[in-house]
Formats: sequence, structure tokens, C-alpha cells
Amino acid sequence: MTGLAPVNLAVFASGTGSNLQRLLDLSRLDELGGGKVVLVVSDKPGCRALERAEAAGVATFAFYPKAYPDKPAYEREILDRLREHRIDWIVLAGYMRLVGEVLLQAYGGRIINLHPSLLPNFPGKDAIGQALAAGVSRTGVTVHFVDEGMDTGPAIAQEAVPVDPGDDADSLAVKIHAVEHRLLPEVVRALCRGEVWLENGLVHWRPQASGGRGICGAGVPGRQDQERSRRECAGH
Repeated sequence: MTGLAPVNLAVFASGTGSNLQRLLDLSRLDELGGGKVVLVVSDKPGCRALERAEAAGVATFAFYPKAYPDKPAYEREILDRLREHRIDWIVLAGYMRLVGEVLLQAYGGRIINLHPSLLPNFPGKDAIGQALAAGVSRTGVTVHFVDEGMDTGPAIAQEAVPVDPGDDADSLAVKIHAVEHRLLPEVVRALCRGEVWLENGLVHWRPQASGGRGICGAGVPGRQDQERSRRECAGH
């Protein structure tokens, strides 16, 4: 890295944290465009993601949502931790809760989410199972900005993954994870470098920054036009 101050990242996770591990590894190698993972937040105390963070020497904050009267109460405590660590960007990587008003007001336009489908298809839980049940020939991966809806924010990057005859949940998950582990760091790196941003509901890429590797170009629309974005990225 140069003498520029690092871009502080918080990663939110609820499960095993394989995408978190990828970001931790690249953060340690200074390969996130100046980004540094400095905090991991989880709503599942004791989960594998927290173990990965602790092994990497990264600060953690774990909480039981039911221990708080409501979502704003626990999000205010999360916000205190984010401010303590001077967090610039929030990355949701397998975080299984909707982000509420408290965090959206403080970090609007600075929260991204990783989802294992070509949104707007198969939002919410078990996107892989949804794709298999629908009998589609392809699904994929989306990285998008977070808004108040469930997987409805403007898409930053999408890449298709074929669903082959005989695929089951496990085999399809392996293919999707392989794309996730590449696509998410590409987007995080671009964000940290200032190569992509959200303005008036549109995702803008600095010219030539996307490199054509599964990343949609400048001006990717928000929820109302994501179907067109999905088709373009999937090559339909």
C-alpha cells in the first residue's frame, strides 16, 4: 500500500464465513485496494465466522438479537462499534438479517451484500434451493448495494453460474462459492479504490475499472430495472 490511510471494513456474517476468510486473507496481504478488515460482526455468537476473525487477530462483536427489545436497539450498539473502529464500508457476507433504519441512515450507500443468485431472481433464504426447485439452467452471484428491502438494492456486479444436469445443492454451492470468492473481493477492491459508487440510485463505474470480468458497467439501475441488468450480465 501507499501512504494513504487504509479503508476500514466491517464484515457481517452469520455462518461459516468462507467469504469472510477470503477477505481476511486478502486484507492480510494488502490486496484489497487499500481496504482492511478491522471488525467482524455476527448475530450468531460462537459461529465459525467469529473463530476465523479471532484467528486472524481481527476484532469481533457478537450479539443475541433476542437480548434486545428491538432491532434499533441492537443496531445502535453495532453502530457504536462501527464508529469505534472508524468503519468506512460494511460488507454483508452471509449475514442473515435485514439491515434496519439505524444502520441505513448512518451508512446508506456504504453497505454491500453478497447473494447467491442472479437477482432479482431467487431473493431471500436458500437461493440455491430455490434455483434447483425452479429447474433453471443457470443461476449466479450478485453483489449489490443494500437498501431497506430484501436483496432489492442496486446491483454492482453479477456473474452467471450454470446449473448442470445432476447438480444438487452441494455441487451447485461449490460452483457458486468459487465465483463468490473471486467476485466479492473484486467489488470490495473497486470500492476501496473509489472505482465504483452509488449516486441517485445508480451504480457508476469509473471507465475501464470493471475490466469486463463478470462486472456490470457504469449506470447499473436499481430494483426496477435489475431484470435487464441480469440478462445483460448473463449473456441472454
